[in-house]
Amino acid sequence: MTDVKTNQGMNRRTFLRSTAAAGAGLMFSPLAKGQTAVAAKPDQINVALLGAGAQGQVLLDACLNMGENSGLCFKAVCDIWESWNLKRVSGQLSRQKELGHVGTPYTNYQEMLDKEKDLDALIVATPDFWHAEHAIAGMKAGLHVYCEKEMSNTLENARKMVETAKATGKLLQIGHQRRSNPRYIFCYEKLIQEAKILGRITTINGQWNRSRAACEDLAWAKNAELDEATLNTYGFESMKQFRNWRWYKGLGGGPIVDLGSHQIDIYSWFLNAQPRSVMASGGVDYWTDHQWYDNVIALYEYQTQEGVVRASYQTLTTNSSNGYFETFMGDQGTLMTSEEGSRNAVYREGYVPEELWNPWENKRYIKKENGIAQAEPSKSVLDVRSSPKPPKYNLLVDMDQPFHQPHLQNFFDSIRGKAKLNCPGEIGYETAVAVLKVNEAVEAARRLDFKPEDFLV
Repeated sequence: MTDVKTNQGMNRRTFLRSTAAAGAGLMFSPLAKGQTAVAAKPDQINVALLGAGAQGQVLLDACLNMGENSGLCFKAVCDIWESWNLKRVSGQLSRQKELGHVGTPYTNYQEMLDKEKDLDALIVATPDFWHAEHAIAGMKAGLHVYCEKEMSNTLENARKMVETAKATGKLLQIGHQRRSNPRYIFCYEKLIQEAKILGRITTINGQWNRSRAACEDLAWAKNAELDEATLNTYGFESMKQFRNWRWYKGLGGGPIVDLGSHQIDIYSWFLNAQPRSVMASGGVDYWTDHQWYDNVIALYEYQTQEGVVRASYQTLTTNSSNGYFETFMGDQGTLMTSEEGSRNAVYREGYVPEELWNPWENKRYIKKENGIAQAEPSKSVLDVRSSPKPPKYNLLVDMDQPFHQPHLQNFFDSIRGKAKLNCPGEIGYETAVAVLKVNEAVEAARRLDFKPEDFLV
């Protein structure tokens, strides 16, 4: 493809390089929408997808959902499972040639980087233990990289990723997509920072419970098996391990990393603090043919400017009761957040006068459920030690896109110099430090402390 010239005589790639550098100093507006029309040239972004499994498919679909005016053109896809993942995604892109997409297939990522000379960005959705090698190679090839979380299964490799981004000047976005979710941005900026509606936050609870059925090992078509030599070349002992790598040590980090990482990241974000200690209990209690813990309960301690905050988190793989959410509890109110829209609300403590929350209703941040401030009176007699049910206020903020789309949009906007990354490598590294320590705490069976320098890279 020949670079298209702008009116100023810059080619497309030079234009993107200059705007990405400028964008490093811009503030992000959470109102950016994926459907906003952009010029097909010169700020067209040519993208390659590395890893076309379930998560790669989710990210691709979110990108395609941005619409034909997104300015994105997928030019290549790479996956070692040629007869299944690669064939599916390559065919999907090839059927959309009229939108500029090309499903050029590769099984070797280095070959793709060597041959595809007009790429601007790389989306990495391979298993965790491959993230560092793939992201680093992409940045060294001159590409901006969007890398799925966990950014790496080791802190050493996560550090190398950040160092490479600094050395190359390339953008590195880590896939903690809640950082770009309008609901979460709204809760942080409007409710916690501006309104301080919770008062002093003292406690956080969170969970991600998955049903037994959702945690069964992934299967595969027998006529599509990878041969043993290929599996071994890429670090897998068997097709079972290839399909279920998250459960194996040295490949993934188990459910606490796969699921909990998203939510523990929110703890630190909303508190503007990193944990100072963690304790955890867990085990291989149910899925006994796995290596990583199938259930974990973690207890964090944070020191904030307002005081100590204690936080609990659990992940289950045998029961889906109450799904997944985070609850931030302060002395004046409680905030419940989740990617699930129905769970987002704030609850006013009964002793707090209703009129203190009226300004935030007037600003259209919150709305009393059914227009009633006080909860329905209970028909039962409360114990003298019981507190009345707190009144509920719904959040007046929308999220009508696939979960990953705003985060990908933020990445592409940052390449164009229109935004600042919401989760650059440095933030992804901080979260990796906090989360990977949980598995260590389970094994140690004692409290483990963090030092402030642990989070620096």
